[in-house]
Amino acid sequence: MQEAAHTAHEAAIHTVTYLRWIPLLPLIGAVINGIGGYWIQKSAGKNVVGAIACAMPLLGFVLAVRAFLQLMGLDASERLLLDSVFPWIHVGNLAVDVAFQIDPLSSVMILIITGVGGLIHIYSTAYMHEEPAFWRFFAYLNLFTFAMLTLVMGDNLLLMFVGWEGVGLCSYALIGFWYSEWANASAGSKAFIVNRVGDFGFMCATFLLFWSLAEAGHPTLLFREIAQHAPLLENHVFWGMGTVTLITMLMFVGATGKSAQIPLYVWLPDAMAGPTPVSALIHAATMVTAGVYMIARLSVLFDMAPTTGAVIASVGAATAFFAATIGTTQFDIKKVLAYSTVSQLGFMFIAMGVGAYATGVFHLMTHAFFKACLFLGSGSVIHAMHHEQDMRKMGGLKKWMPYTYATYLLSTLAIAGIPPFSGFFSKDEILWKAFSSGHRIVWFVAVCAAAMTAFYMFRSVYMTFHGESRADEHTKHHLHESPLAMTIPLMVLAALATFSGFLNVPHALFGDARFDAWLAPVVQHGDHGAHGAHGGGHHVEVIEYVLMALSVAVAAAGIWVARAMYETGTMKPDRLVYAFGGKLYRTVYNKYYVDEAYDATVIAGTMGMTRVSAWFDTNIVDGIVNGSAWVVRMLSQLYGLFDHYVVDGAVNGVAVVTSVIGSRVRRLQTGHINAYLYVVVLAVVGMMVARIW
Repeated sequence: MQEAAHTAHEAAIHTVTYLRWIPLLPLIGAVINGIGGYWIQKSAGKNVVGAIACAMPLLGFVLAVRAFLQLMGLDASERLLLDSVFPWIHVGNLAVDVAFQIDPLSSVMILIITGVGGLIHIYSTAYMHEEPAFWRFFAYLNLFTFAMLTLVMGDNLLLMFVGWEGVGLCSYALIGFWYSEWANASAGSKAFIVNRVGDFGFMCATFLLFWSLAEAGHPTLLFREIAQHAPLLENHVFWGMGTVTLITMLMFVGATGKSAQIPLYVWLPDAMAGPTPVSALIHAATMVTAGVYMIARLSVLFDMAPTTGAVIASVGAATAFFAATIGTTQFDIKKVLAYSTVSQLGFMFIAMGVGAYATGVFHLMTHAFFKACLFLGSGSVIHAMHHEQDMRKMGGLKKWMPYTYATYLLSTLAIAGIPPFSGFFSKDEILWKAFSSGHRIVWFVAVCAAAMTAFYMFRSVYMTFHGESRADEHTKHHLHESPLAMTIPLMVLAALATFSGFLNVPHALFGDARFDAWLAPVVQHGDHGAHGAHGGGHHVEVIEYVLMALSVAVAAAGIWVARAMYETGTMKPDRLVYAFGGKLYRTVYNKYYVDEAYDATVIAGTMGMTRVSAWFDTNIVDGIVNGSAWVVRMLSQLYGLFDHYVVDGAVNGVAVVTSVIGSRVRRLQTGHINAYLYVVVLAVVGMMVARIW
C-alpha cells in the first residue's frame, strides 16, 4: 500500500525544464555586472548596467507567472512542477540533485521575490545613480536574488541550505556596501556572524533529520519524501527527547537568526546602515522571511511537535511586543521601520506557532508589499533630505512630496491593520487564530503590539510629512518629489498593500479564504486549531466579530494617541518621556541595553577567550615550539662538537698513527743490499732462538 501511495505521489509530479531559468537569470546578471560591469559602466554608462540588472528578475517574474498559471490549471493534489537540473550528491544512501520545484507555497514566494525585487531594482537605478560603484551594487543585488530563489525553489534541504547561506553572504556584502565607513562594515559583519549562530542549528537539524529517517528505513532530504515519511518518527527518541521535537527546535534556532527573533534579532536594526533599497529587499520582502518559509515548508514536522509550536508562538509574541516598544521611541525613520519589521515577523511566528501556516504566509506576503513600500518611501524622503534620517529634522514634506506621502500613508494604514487594507485581513486573522487555538496570553500580547504598531507608524507619518518643516533653509530650498523610477514602484507597492488583503477574505466576512485554499495542499497538516475553532457555530462567529472590532479599535486608539502627540499637540510626549523619572523611556530608547549586554557578555567573553587563546599560543604553544627548537639547536651543537672532536679526532688520530708508523717503517727502506741481508740474518736467528726456546 505504501509503495502504491509513493507511486501515485510521483505520478502527480509534472516535469518541466524552464524553472531553472528563474534563479539562473539573476545569476547571469550578477556574473555580467560582477565581471564586466566596471567596463560596461565606463564605456556604455550606468543605464546599461541598470537595464541588465533589472531585466533579470523581471524576466524571472514572467516565468514565475507562467508557472503560477500552470499550477492553477492543475488539480489541487497535482500542483507540483519539478525541474531536475543535474545529479549532485550521491554518496551511500544520500541522494540529492540540483532540482527546482514549484508548488503553491513556493509559487507565492517566487512571485514576491521576483515581483517586489524587480520593483526594488528599478527604484535603485534612480536612488543609487550617483554611486561610483553602481555596477557592483547591482551585481550584489542580482546575486542576492539568485540565492533567495534557490532557497525557496530547492526541492531538498541541502539545496535550501545553499540558498540559506547565500543570502547570508549577500546580506553581508549589501549591508556593508559602503564599507569605507566603520559602522557599515561592522553592521555587515554583525549580520553575518549572528546568522551563523542560527545556521548552526539548521545544520544540526538537517543531519539529525537525515540520520533519523535513515534509521527508519527511508533516508531522504527531499521535501516531498520528508512529508511522506515523517510519521515514521512519531515515537522516535533521541537523547531522551522526542526526535521530531529536537529537530524542529533546532530548525527554529535557524529561523530566529534569519528572521530576527529573540535573541538573534540584534543584527537587523543595525543592518539599516546599508543603502535603503537593500533594506527594502532584504529586510522586508525576502531574507527575513526565510525562517517563516522554512517552517511552512516543513509544517508536517512542526505539526508533530506541539512543544516546539508553543515555543515558537511565545517567542513570536515576545518579539512582536519587545520590538514594538522600541519602535515607539526611535527617531531615525529607518530604525523605526527596522523594529517594525522585527515586530511583524513576530506576528508571523505567532501564526506558525499556533499551526496557522497559511495565515502566517499570507501576512508574509502583505508585509512584503507594505513594508517594501514604506522602506522605499523612507528612501525617497532621505533622498530629498540629502541623506538626513532623523525625523526631528523633517516635517511638512507632504507639500513637496505628494506621491511619496500618499503611498507611505496607504502602507501605514495597511500595517496598522485598518480595514479594508491588506494588513487588516492578515494581522486580524493571526490574532483570531491565536485566540481560537487557546493561546490567550499570546493573543493579548499581540494585541498590545498591534496597538503600538499603529502608534509608532503614524508617529512617523506625522513627524515626517505633517506640520511645519524643521529642515534647514538649504535643505528646504532643494526639497522635491523623487523621479518616476522611484515613485512608480511606490505606487505599485501601495496598490498591492491596499488591495492584496482581498485575496484571503475570511469566512466570517463572507469571503472564501482563497489564499488558505491555495496553500492547503502544502500545509494540509496545519491550521488544525484555527479550523477547529470555526466549528463552534454562531457563538464562535460572534466572538470572532468582537475580536475583529477590538483589533480595529486598538489600532484606531494608537493612531489617535499619535495624532494627539505629534499633530494636534493635545498630548505632550514629554509626559511619557519623564514618567518614572525618565528611566523607563531611557531604557526603551536605548533598546533595553541588549547590545550593551551582548557586548559585556558574549562579545567580551569571546574577546577574552581570544586573548587567553593568544596568550596560550604565545606562551605555551610557541614556548613548546621555540623550546623544541632550542633543544634541537643545543643537541646539534653537541653533535657538532662530538663529530669534530671524537669522530673526526678518531679518524684523524688513526691517520696520524698510520703516518708515524709509515714514517718509521720507511726508514728501513735504505736501498743498501747489505742492510737488507743483515735484517734477514737477524730475523732467521731470531726465529731459531724462538723455536729452541
